[in-house]
Formats: sequence, C-alpha cells, structure tokens
Amino acid sequence: MPTQDEEIARHLREAAESGEMQRIAGYGKPLPHDAGWDATPDEFRMPFKILKNAGYAPPEVEMFCQRAELAAQIEASTSESDKIEMQRKLADLQQKIALRLEALRVNKSL
Repeated sequence: MPTQDEEIARHLREAAESGEMQRIAGYGKPLPHDAGWDATPDEFRMPFKILKNAGYAPPEVEMFCQRAELAAQIEASTSESDKIEMQRKLADLQQKIALRLEALRVNKSL
C-alpha cells in the first residue's frame, strides 16, 4: 500500500504529464517573496504562514511586515532627519515585537 507522500507524488506526476499544471498561474516560476519572512523568528514562520494562508494573519505578522518596510525606507532615505524619525519608529516597533513574542513564548500560546 503506497504512503500518503507517494500518492501525492503520483498525482503530481500525472498532472504534470497531462499538462494540467501548466495552466496554473505562476507554474515553473519561483514563489513570491513574503514581506517580513526573513525577519520573522524561525519558530514562528510556519505557524504564521499557515494562519496567513487560511485568511487570518496575527498582528505579529503585520508588525514584521511593517518592520521590513521601515528598514527598507531607512536604507533608501537621503534625508538625515527622516532617517532619525524612521529609526525611532523602528525602535518602538521592535520593542513592541519583542514584548509580543516574549508573551507568546511565556504563555506557550503558539
């Protein structure tokens, strides 16, 4: 009796051979990059990704995305006063993220 993984592989092979998969948008292309993925701690990546794909993104995911956007804006900014203001916002956001993650770890709610 084939395992579940073997059955999935068989279905994928059959779909690829019949050309069915080639009709899928993005077939053969790399998956789109999720903003904030690299900045998300390893132990929270998959649970957050599953929740996001199910249509529910916890507030921490949005915070990681905001952090990534702010870091990119700081890097691209040419105005020193704007950089200082964005760095202050980034520091505040990082503190909020750290407190939220610590609460999740302590309460073991994830």
